[in-house]
Amino acid sequence: MSGDGGFLPTGTVNAMSPKPRSIRQLLAARARDRARQGVHTAVHHAWEWIQRHGEITPHTPGRRKFAYLGEGACIGFPVGSIYGEPWISIGDHTLVGTHVTISAGFVPGLDLGPDVIVKIGGSCSIGRGTHIVGHQSVEIGDHVFTGPNVYITDQNHTYGDLDAPIGRQWPENNPVVIGDGCWIGTGAIVLPGTRLGRNVAVAGGAVVRGEFPDHSVIGGVPAKVLRSHDKENGWQPPLRSGPLMSLDELAALSVNGLEGLQILQDKLREEAG
Repeated sequence: MSGDGGFLPTGTVNAMSPKPRSIRQLLAARARDRARQGVHTAVHHAWEWIQRHGEITPHTPGRRKFAYLGEGACIGFPVGSIYGEPWISIGDHTLVGTHVTISAGFVPGLDLGPDVIVKIGGSCSIGRGTHIVGHQSVEIGDHVFTGPNVYITDQNHTYGDLDAPIGRQWPENNPVVIGDGCWIGTGAIVLPGTRLGRNVAVAGGAVVRGEFPDHSVIGGVPAKVLRSHDKENGWQPPLRSGPLMSLDELAALSVNGLEGLQILQDKLREEAG
């Protein structure tokens, strides 16, 4: 419309409307889009290649540093801070996520004696960003799973000297034992002196110290037993529902790769519906 409220005369171009682009400009814009897509694809393919070839496995040179790195084990890349490898043992078929720190001793290059300090069992899964820091003994059993960003250590600073900064006071060690089949939720902290029995579930964010029996569920700050199992009464408090499928059915699905996972996903969706 014109300033007096009328319409612009036919053939008049509104100064606010975009100018039509020429064929050359359209072709140039299309070429830029294709180049951007090509760079995007190349960067992601290159990163996948770097991740795959940066992994530490029994078939890469990095395996030689460890006390033991079992068949089928893999440490994802990028790695966190890993040192003291001669005192670190990782069992067969254990998968360690990216950005995971596993250390033995204060700094690299120390002689820590004849015994393994950090021992991770077989068929474990260590979540991304987890820290396992050993000075005396951290023993993790078989089939232990952790969520991301779990912290496990067998050493802490003392605070008895009122005049010295806590960070400069002499540390104390106390061995950690995590039993077979445990699950440790995201962000949990396992402190020196902890002993978890077999198949203990640790809630995310829990701060754990002390001894906990087989087949218990623990959580909180500090962690306490929330649910436990005994032969006479079963789970107390009782579970809200039974398992979705038997262990034999789960084992059968696990060998079917992606197809098995899809079946499990479908069953979970059916149950939720």
